[in-house]
This record gives sequence, structure tokens and C-alpha cells, in this order.
Amino acid sequence: MSDNLGQCPLCGGEKHLGTTTFAVDLKTGVVVVRDVPAFVCTKCGDAWIDDPVAEKLEGIVADARRKHAVVEVTQWQQVAA
Repeated sequence: MSDNLGQCPLCGGEKHLGTTTFAVDLKTGVVVVRDVPAFVCTKCGDAWIDDPVAEKLEGIVADARRKHAVVEVTQWQQVAA
């Protein structure tokens, strides 16, 4: 089975399973999550995050807000377990 997940709507390249870095500026701090599973274009490098992954990322951001973190950096493998 191929891991080709269709064409990139931005450049027409092929999307494949890969990882990306997710970052969000909360105005009071920054949250960075590395190695997030995503569909990544082999041509332009843009990435799309699946809904279940996005839900977990929302939880990570909400936790950082509750903690009033100025900078929170983590890796996906550590939070996905």
C-alpha cells in the first residue's frame, strides 16, 4: 500500500505521511510541539494535521494557558502516550 495521500492543494505535489513542528503564539507565551504526525507535501513542504492530532494539540495549548507558560516546548512522542 502506498503512503501517497493525494495532491497538495497549494502546489500539486504529493502528500505523504511525515511530521511537522506545531507552534502557537498565545500572546502571553509560546507553545512548540515537535515531531507532530502530519500529511506533508514532498514538493512545497506544507503540512496538514489530522483532526485527532489537532484535538490533542488543543489540549496541550490549553494546558500551557492554564500553567501560564511563557515558553513550552515538547515532543509529540512524550505527549501522545
